Amino acid sequence: MFSQIGIVSAVNSKLVEDTIQEVIQTINTTAAAALIDDRIRAVNLDGEFNVCPLKTLPETCDLIISIGGDGTLLQCAKLIFPNQVALLGVNLGRLGFLADLSAKNVNKDLTAIIQGDCAMEKRVVLGCEVIRDEKIISTCDGLNDIIVQKWNSARLITLNTYVDGKFLHSQRGDGLIVATPTGSTAYAMSGGGPILDPRIDALALVPICPHTLTNRPIVVPDSSAIEIRVATERNDQSRVTCDGNSVQEVMQGDKIRIFRHQVSINLAHPAKHDHYATLRAKLNWALDP
Repeated sequence: MFSQIGIVSAVNSKLVEDTIQEVIQTINTTAAAALIDDRIRAVNLDGEFNVCPLKTLPETCDLIISIGGDGTLLQCAKLIFPNQVALLGVNLGRLGFLADLSAKNVNKDLTAIIQGDCAMEKRVVLGCEVIRDEKIISTCDGLNDIIVQKWNSARLITLNTYVDGKFLHSQRGDGLIVATPTGSTAYAMSGGGPILDPRIDALALVPICPHTLTNRPIVVPDSSAIEIRVATERNDQSRVTCDGNSVQEVMQGDKIRIFRHQVSINLAHPAKHDHYATLRAKLNWALDP
């Protein structure tokens, strides 16, 4: 199913190096070719592989393997978008909601995935435009979430939110999270938002520490055009972040427009992948029966 397989990782431990080595050796037992991110070429690796510049991997490969945690996989998602390249995560992090291939089962599961015995899943990507004086001053894309939040201040910020041009609410608090189903298990979950099944075409709007206790999370269709207007009087208090990365400091009167991209990220999972089993295991809900 896959012939050119890229390996991306930030090498910072012996465990990561050993996992990269096992991935290369597994690929070498198939008809596929291994290409590694040029940031890890200094590692002493055995086997057959080519070294490629990180930015060229999405143009060369049909599968990218992220070795690390969910943070590393989010970086890979940003790297490959909007190329239609499959993305697979080997989890060496803590939770691993996205990077769900266990390092202990790399050889068996990765061989099956390369040969086509896998589950493919499309995940929504959000686009964002920051508008000032009717001009776009910044853009970003997010697999997890787009967040407008207070910055460099202990003061509350005021945000006015519109959905499809209709006024939803005016909120004073620490900010607002717009999360995809993928991001519903990230910051949005910590803020009390709902966990969305990845098959649902929806977004969660989750207030961050709202000063009005009746401000609650709300779920809207992912086809909605969301606009957040900054009503805070001070201009150094709020900022837009995308998948945890700071994008743009925003000022009073700025508009943040958020929308669903037509192109999705393709996640590859082992064939036995079960989203609910992942939730049970990561959130300690119950032991498997």
